[in-house]
Amino acid sequence: MVNKLDLSGEWLLCLDKECKGTDLVFDDTINLPNTTSNAKKGEYNTERETGFLTDTYKFEGFAWFRKNVDFSALQCENLKLYLERTRITELYIDGKKIGRQESLCTPHIYDLNEYIGTGVHEMTICVSNVGYKTKGGHLTSPDTQTNWNGITGRIELIGYKNAHAENVMLWCDIHSKTVRVTADITGGKGGKAVISAESFNSEKNHTPAVQSFEYTDGKLDALYKMGDDCLLWSEHEPNLYKLRIDIDGDMSEHIIGMREFRTEGGKFTINGKKTFLRGKHDGMIFPKTAFAPTDLEEWLRIMKISKSYGMNHYRYHTCCPPEAAFIAADMLGIYMEPQLPFWGTITEEGEENHNQEEQDFLVEEGFNMLRYFGNHPSYCMMSMGNELWGSKKILNDIIGGYKKFDSRHLYTQGSNNFQWFPNVIENDDFFVGVRLANDRLIRGSYAMCDAPLGHIQTDKPAANHDYDSIIRPKKQASSTEVSEDGTVQIQYGTTMKTVKASEADADFIPEVPIVTHEIGQYETYPNFKEIEKYTGSLKARNFEVFRERLDEKGLLPLAEDYFKCSGKLAVQCYKEEMEAVFRSRLLGGFQILDIQDFSGQGTALVGVLDAFMDSKGLITDSEWREFCNDAVVMARFDSYVFEADSSFKAHTELCNYRPDLKEGKLICTLTLENGDVIGKVEKNFVAEGNYTDICDVEFTLPQVTKNTKAVLALEIEGTDIHNHYDLWVIPTVEKTDISGAYIFNEVNDEAESLLKQGKTVLIVPDLSRLENSIEGFYCQDFWCYHMFCIISQMMKKPDPVGTMGLLIDTEHPALAGFAGEKYSTPQWWEIVQNSRSVILDDFKGEKNVIVRTIDNFDRNHDLSLLYEYEKNGGKVVVCSCDFDKLSKSPEGRAFIKSVVDYVRN
Repeated sequence: MVNKLDLSGEWLLCLDKECKGTDLVFDDTINLPNTTSNAKKGEYNTERETGFLTDTYKFEGFAWFRKNVDFSALQCENLKLYLERTRITELYIDGKKIGRQESLCTPHIYDLNEYIGTGVHEMTICVSNVGYKTKGGHLTSPDTQTNWNGITGRIELIGYKNAHAENVMLWCDIHSKTVRVTADITGGKGGKAVISAESFNSEKNHTPAVQSFEYTDGKLDALYKMGDDCLLWSEHEPNLYKLRIDIDGDMSEHIIGMREFRTEGGKFTINGKKTFLRGKHDGMIFPKTAFAPTDLEEWLRIMKISKSYGMNHYRYHTCCPPEAAFIAADMLGIYMEPQLPFWGTITEEGEENHNQEEQDFLVEEGFNMLRYFGNHPSYCMMSMGNELWGSKKILNDIIGGYKKFDSRHLYTQGSNNFQWFPNVIENDDFFVGVRLANDRLIRGSYAMCDAPLGHIQTDKPAANHDYDSIIRPKKQASSTEVSEDGTVQIQYGTTMKTVKASEADADFIPEVPIVTHEIGQYETYPNFKEIEKYTGSLKARNFEVFRERLDEKGLLPLAEDYFKCSGKLAVQCYKEEMEAVFRSRLLGGFQILDIQDFSGQGTALVGVLDAFMDSKGLITDSEWREFCNDAVVMARFDSYVFEADSSFKAHTELCNYRPDLKEGKLICTLTLENGDVIGKVEKNFVAEGNYTDICDVEFTLPQVTKNTKAVLALEIEGTDIHNHYDLWVIPTVEKTDISGAYIFNEVNDEAESLLKQGKTVLIVPDLSRLENSIEGFYCQDFWCYHMFCIISQMMKKPDPVGTMGLLIDTEHPALAGFAGEKYSTPQWWEIVQNSRSVILDDFKGEKNVIVRTIDNFDRNHDLSLLYEYEKNGGKVVVCSCDFDKLSKSPEGRAFIKSVVDYVRN
C-alpha cells in the first residue's frame, strides 16, 4: 500500500425492503461505518420479543448507499475498494455493476483500476441481508448480533504501486528461528523484496536484520531469519513482531508471533510446553450496537476481562470475528478458534436435501478466513461448525483441503458433532464434545432432552469428580437407541430435528486432545436493573415482559433476592463444574457457555457477567480465578456437609500449567466462621508435570450447637494461587423427636379442632399424592427453561424441573436450629431432593413463606418448601418434605428438629 482514502462519513441512503432494485429514492442519509438499525433507520419496531433482545429498527432487504468519490485523490497504479465487514454486496460505479461479493466473515475487496485518476464518480453499494447461501449461524442470528444490514469497520480506497504483495502467508518456525514468507506479487514479474521486522508488545526489544530477497514469475518465497534470540509468543509471553514487506516502495505490514501450537498425546502444546484450554464461548454479543466491533480498543477491553477470569481461549460459535479481535488476542495471548458459519448437516451428492451451493460457499468461506486472518499467532484452531451431522467423508475432505492449504493451525470437524454418536475422523487434530457414548458424560450438566443428566444435577454436592475414568473406561458404556428407520431426534438450535444416525462406539477413546463442549449453562434470574443499560437500538423488552409477569403474580418485591440467590447457586455449580475439568488429567481443555450472559435462545442468563461483560456482583474475577487459571490448587473430598465431632478428610492436588512454578509450599487451614482455627497443615512439594498430588489432610470437626460454616483455605505460599471451600458442620441429632408436636398429612378434622384451640399444627404431606407441586431439584436450571421445555415436549421427553434454587428467611424461628445463608447451600441438598415445592399461585388469604423455591422467569410460580398461615385462631405450618428420608442424614435430622421445635413451642 502506498496511500488510502477514507470513505467513512455521510452517505445517501435508500432502504429497499421489497428488494426491487428499481426506482430508488435516496431520501435519507447515514453515517458509515454503521448499520441501519444502529443508526435508527427504517420503521420503528413495536414488537416485544421474549426469546431474544428486540431490534427496534429491524430491517431486512436491500440497503443502498451512495456517495460521490474522487478517484483522482490517490496517486497509485493499483486501486481497490475495501469494505471490512458487511453482508452480500454489489458495487456500482455510475450505474455500472462492478461485481458482487458474499463473504460474511472477511472483507469485500473490489478492483477499481479502470477508474484511477478519472475524477469524481457516483459510487453505489447495495447491501443485502437476505438471500444468503447459508443461514450464517450466529453471524446473522437474532439471538446474538441480529441480522443487521450495513457496513462496519474500514471503508476506504487503497492505492498500491504496480508491483505489490498480495495473499501474504507467514510460516513461523521456532526451531530454525525463521519466517517463511510467501506472496503473490501482483503487477510484478521479477524484482527485489526487502523484509524487516521489529518486536513490540514485549518488555524485551528485538530487531532482526533487514534482509533482501529476489522474486520471480510474480511469486515471492523467502526465508527470513529472525535470529537465535528471537522472542516466542504464548499466553504467558505474547511477544509480537511487525513484519514489513517492501516491494519497490510499496509497503505491507503484518503482525506475527513466533509460536508452534501443536498436540502431544491428549494435550495441546505451545512451543513444546503443554497447555490447558480454558475456553470461553463467543457468539459476538454486543448489545449496545448489535454488531461486532472492528476497533481494537473494544476487543482489548472485553478480552482483558476474559483474561481476568482465567480464560486463555475463545471458541467462536458458528462465526468468525473481525481482524481487531485477532489483534487483541495476539496482544493478550489468547488461543482463538473461529468456526465456519454453519449449524446443520453436511451431505454427499445425491443424498436428500443436498445443497452443493451452500457447501461450496462454506468451504470457500473457510479459505477466506485462512487467507485474511491466518497469519495471526492467535489463530490457533479452526472448526467446521457447531453440532454438525451428515457425511464424515465430506467433513474429512474439507479439513484435508484446509490442511493442505494452511497447516499452521489445528483443525476439528466441529463442536459436539453427531452428539450421541461421537467420532474422530482422520484429519481431526482434536475432539470437542459433551460425551464419549450415551452415558460417558464429560460435563456436569445437560438439558432434560439430552438426558442422562450430569453429575452436578444428580449427585450430592462434592469436590471429588473428574472425567478420567470416563475417558479411559474400564467397562463398556451403553448407547442411545436408534429408531427402526435409522434416525434419532436431536436438539437443534431452539427446536429439534430428526437426523440419520450412525453406529455409536461405546468403546470410543479419542487419541487426540479432548475438549469438553459448552460446559456450565447455569442460569440466573434476570436483574431488572440492567434494562436501563440498553441505550442503543437493541432493547431488553424481554426483561420488561419478565418483570411484568412477576408483578402479575405479586412477587415483584422479591426480584432482587431472586437474582442474587439464584446467582449464588449458579456460582456454586460453576465452581464444581470447573474443578471437575481441572482434576481431569486426561482432558485437553474446556469451552464454557459462558461467563457472559447469552441474550437469545429463550434468554439464557448463564453468565457471571451480563451481556455487556460487566460483573453481576455474584463473584469477583479474583475469586473466579481460584478455580479457573493456569494453576489451580484443589481439595478432593466427598461432601460439604459433616456431622459435629466427625473427621474431615481431603486430598490436596495442584493442576499446574504455569511454566515458572516448579516447587512450592502448600498451606492448608480449616477455620470456623468465628475465626477459630480447627487445624493447619503445611507441606512442601515439587511440581512434577502438570498434576501434582500434594498430600492428604485430616481434621477433627468440633462440637457445635447450630449449623456452623467452616472454611477450608488452600494457598501456595508466595503466589496468587489459592482456593477455598465452604463446609457445613451440623450439630448431632441422634434421633428425630417429634413428641409434643401436632403433625398431620393434611388439615383433617382433628387438625381443625386443634387450630380452633389456638394450636400450631405441622402438615407434612404425602409427597406421592401432593398435587399442584413441582419436584425438588437442588441444581440450578439449565440454560433456559422456556426453550428446553418446548424442545423436550417436541421430543416427547420429560419437561425440565426448571427451578432456580432457594430464597430462605434465615431470621425465621422455624430455622433457629438450622442456620445458614439466604440462598441454597449444600446442607439443603438432602432436604430439597426429598421434597416437592407447593404451587401457591391460587392461595387465598395471607401466608408467610419461610423457605421459598425460586421459579424460572417463564412460569413464575409462587413456590414454597416451607410456609405457614393463620387459620381458625391457630397456625398451620406446611413442610412438603419426606421426613422419613430426611431422618437418615445429619442435616435432615437437624432440619426436622428445627421445624418441630418451632411448631411445638
